[in-house]
Amino acid sequence: MIVFDLRCGTGHVFEAWFASGAAYDEQRAAKQVACPLCGDSAIEKAAMAPAVPTKGNAGPPPAAVKAFMAKLAAEQAKALEKSTWVGAAFPDRARAMHAGEEAHATIHGQATRAQAKALADEGVPVAALPLPVVPPEAKN
Repeated sequence: MIVFDLRCGTGHVFEAWFASGAAYDEQRAAKQVACPLCGDSAIEKAAMAPAVPTKGNAGPPPAAVKAFMAKLAAEQAKALEKSTWVGAAFPDRARAMHAGEEAHATIHGQATRAQAKALADEGVPVAALPLPVVPPEAKN
């Protein structure tokens, strides 16, 4: 694994992990790497050297990562208990609530990066969830 500090076209700096430098190059060329803050896919390496783990400094043990992910998934599921799944209608419903055309409610659903960016640009308060979410009838 290799970690890079990356910068988007709007200047946000963030960290991302890749299997290799070549994997980063391939994913960037395919526009699969995007800024987690604004969704911009115009990404370049920030002015820092990559941190390559070495023996004895290979990051947290797999059991710790698995335990963290399980805790994160449980916390997200708990937060979503009071939220209504609206699926692909999410952008339209969020926009309608923001405009006062629909009563405010806690909702979650699906939006593309472009849709999420458009909502943010319009001032609609939305936030990405840390883990992917599927419809209630499917198992997460």
